[in-house]
This record gives sequence, C-alpha cells and structure tokens, in this order.
Amino acid sequence: MFTRGSSIDLGLNRAVESLLRSGDSEGILPIVQVGEPVLRQPTRRYNGQLSKNTLTKLVQAMRTTMLEAPGVGLAAPQIGLGIALAVVEDHIRDDQDDPREISEFPFHAIINPSYQPIGTETRSFYEGCLSFDGYQAVRKRWRNITARWQDMDGTWHEEQLHGWPARIFQHETDHLSGELYIDRAQIRSLATDENVEDYWCDDPVPIAAAKELGFKLS
Repeated sequence: MFTRGSSIDLGLNRAVESLLRSGDSEGILPIVQVGEPVLRQPTRRYNGQLSKNTLTKLVQAMRTTMLEAPGVGLAAPQIGLGIALAVVEDHIRDDQDDPREISEFPFHAIINPSYQPIGTETRSFYEGCLSFDGYQAVRKRWRNITARWQDMDGTWHEEQLHGWPARIFQHETDHLSGELYIDRAQIRSLATDENVEDYWCDDPVPIAAAKELGFKLS
C-alpha cells in the first residue's frame, strides 16, 4: 500500500493539476514527441506523491488520451510527467488467427511496473509509438513475461502475460526507464504508417518486409 499524508508532494500535485487543465474540452492531453528530454529520463518511483483525487483524475485523463489517439498504452513521460505510471488496454480483433496473438487485455493502471522473460522465445512484429507519431518499425520482444505492478491503491499484482499483451506491457514499462521501442528496432524496417498499411499489413509476420527492405528477421 502507498503511504499517504506525509508522502504527498504538493509541487507535483500542482504540476499534475495544471497539466490536466491543459487538456482540451474532452480531457485529451497533449502527447510529447520524440526529442523531448522527458522521454529519455528514468522516471521516479511512485510512492503516493499524489492525492487520491489527483491520481484518479490523472489516470482517467491518460486513458481518455490513449483511446482517442488511438493507442493501447500510454506512459506518464508521454504526457510530460517523470513518474512510474502507465495505462494499458487492448481488445480482441476480428481475426482470431492473428500471429501476433492478440487477446483481451482489460484496462489497467500500472504503477512501478517491471517484467521478467519466461523462457527464451521471442517474436518480431511491426510496432509503433504515440510519441514517435506516424512511423512503425519491427521490434523483437519476449513472447512470454512475468509482469509485476502496483494498482492505484498500492496493492502489488503479478501475472504471466503472453503474446500481444506481453508486448504492450514491455513497451510501456520500457518508457519508464527512458527507452523508446525504436532504440532496439530493426532500423531498416522503419516505415510510415501509410507504407506499413500499403505494403506490409497483409501478413503481420514481417517476412516480406525483411526481404524487400534488407533486414534480418530474428
């Protein structure tokens, strides 16, 4: 559980409340783009620095912003806050045979998250980021992980994640250490969203992209 009262950071609360007021009429916040220092700085561990009301409003605004973008995850640095908090959510698509192994991933606010791989299996797929808007690249990630995080009350959770939910959790957790997916992506695979749609979306496994663009699919 988080320690309340003495741990509250009044300056951070004011900064978050100011950020929330900067959103539009729908409560959607500006998303920070690559090149902003906050995306490259490790976040501070969250230990209850925000009041319960402010934390609740922040998480709600992050979810609204994520869904509007649209995206399946959003980390606090992506809205300019250097605290170890992210939101994630994804739902099953129509294609049940998708090799990315997309499955239902209910909304979570994940605080102080971490993960460890289970086994050695990896998968490589095109991946994007709301803070590197308009582009995607092939990124190899662990297929199975043990995910750990705290919820908004400070209770710890541990869950084994597989496939696409595991990828989402890894992506958002990496944000909190100052890492972007592009740091370890296959750079020769980098493409605009439009070109991914036009050339490489017929098969989510990027075999054709690897052959035509000249990168190794591992």
